[in-house]
Amino acid sequence: MYNNLGAQPGVPRPPTNPQPNPFGNSFYGAGSGLIRGGLGAYGEKILGSSSEYVQSNISRYFSDPQYYFQVNDQYVRNKLKVVLLPFLHRGHWTRITEPVGGRLSYKPPIYDINAPDLYIPFMAFGTYVVLAGLSLGLQRKFSPEALNWLFVKGLFGWFLQVSLLKVTLLSLGSGEAPLLDILAYAGYAFTGMCLAVLGRIIWRYSYYFLMPWACLCMGIFLVKTMKRVLFAEVRSYDSSKHHYLLLFIALAQFPLFTWLGNISVNWLF
Repeated sequence: MYNNLGAQPGVPRPPTNPQPNPFGNSFYGAGSGLIRGGLGAYGEKILGSSSEYVQSNISRYFSDPQYYFQVNDQYVRNKLKVVLLPFLHRGHWTRITEPVGGRLSYKPPIYDINAPDLYIPFMAFGTYVVLAGLSLGLQRKFSPEALNWLFVKGLFGWFLQVSLLKVTLLSLGSGEAPLLDILAYAGYAFTGMCLAVLGRIIWRYSYYFLMPWACLCMGIFLVKTMKRVLFAEVRSYDSSKHHYLLLFIALAQFPLFTWLGNISVNWLF
């Protein structure tokens, strides 16, 4: 009466094929899809937000280095006029913005005379080292070691200028200026320094006129530039403190230029 084939020896046991459960497969597919989709969206949201956070914070302190080398001959000529003759600059000192990717971004130096660049500072620094070596050669004090010390002296002077500008912005509640911007503004000091050192090489006594002139022009340029940065970024600040610190920036150019302009074997003096 009962079919017990599976229990009889020598008789093959029929395979057991359970009926598929359509509800279970559908629930499993829907559940796994929901989990994958939910986790994927959540992970993308986390990674996207963190990426935007990192990019926004990096852009606050650093910028694209290529931006600072987008220059041409016309920009270099006009920029040198602004740095060496800032009181003759009749235009505004604010930078030009343009919408990029839904946000406002500054135009590169080739389109904006007020934009900072690193081409002129690096070229001026290299020229300063070459002129310093030539000056030592004329004094018959040239040596590779002395030129190395002058190179380090110039870098240290550049670092002091960057520190001065950065500390000033931080003390006034505006420390968000990109570091490469401040590096460019500080490096413009070597343009006037090159002029003063070249004047000393050509005619010794012209140095005593060109050096104060370069200090004065650099002080005016930095005061105008820092005022623009402060007005654009600082929401509230002490007006008296603001003016005192800007005056300090201008006055600090005189000892800095005097120290860098003293081309000697002893780089400390």
